[in-house]
Amino acid sequence: MDSGYYAACTALIAQSESLDVIANNLSNSSTAGYRSEHSQFRSVLAHATNHPMSTLNRATNDYGILGGTRVDLSQGNLAHTGNDLDFGIEGSGFFVVQTANGRLFTRNGSFHVAHGQLVTSDGNAVLGEGGVIPVAEGPLSVSTDGTISVNGAVAGKIKLVDFKPGTDLESVGNTYYSAPKDSEVPATGSQIHQGMMEDSNVNLVANAVELITVQRTADLAQRALSLFDSQFNRIAADELPRVGS
Repeated sequence: MDSGYYAACTALIAQSESLDVIANNLSNSSTAGYRSEHSQFRSVLAHATNHPMSTLNRATNDYGILGGTRVDLSQGNLAHTGNDLDFGIEGSGFFVVQTANGRLFTRNGSFHVAHGQLVTSDGNAVLGEGGVIPVAEGPLSVSTDGTISVNGAVAGKIKLVDFKPGTDLESVGNTYYSAPKDSEVPATGSQIHQGMMEDSNVNLVANAVELITVQRTADLAQRALSLFDSQFNRIAADELPRVGS
């Protein structure tokens, strides 16, 4: 009975955490460059170190927990904005941004010019292949390979990176992502489109269906906890007095 109670408890916690992930996806369904996240579950086997467990005991002590999230790297739709400082990526590449917390990566190409540099909407420097990109006042154009020209003169080239297979990206907020050191590689198969922005890749229908499924699973776990609690109370009321008699 204890095993069932703990299994139901961990299931409820895992489903509650999964609900937070889905809610975050839905709230960012209109955020440019946002990558949808998906919950990943794993099992934890609770056992006594020096006591072998039977097949039944192993089954009842195998608890499901949330093992983290996976970032969906699929392409979002590219939408025309008419703004020359909006850049949408076609392909799997990421922009590289210098922040107070180090180098981060983003698909949100809503940029502007400040203090003679190309920066993100929150003021972080967009990096080029040679570092920070100096941008003078004047008409700006960007070719599909990221080369920036101002008043007809080349000012630099926007750096696009990909990641080695199996690299896990971690969301750090504001459509920024971090990656393990030395996991980035040049994004040779990606193109930049000026005057366009990539929409969020959140699938509203799929997330709505997943939300209903997780809510129902959480409800079942809550009911199981209530049943176990009632059983515990019955034992405490009916059986414990007999032990002391």
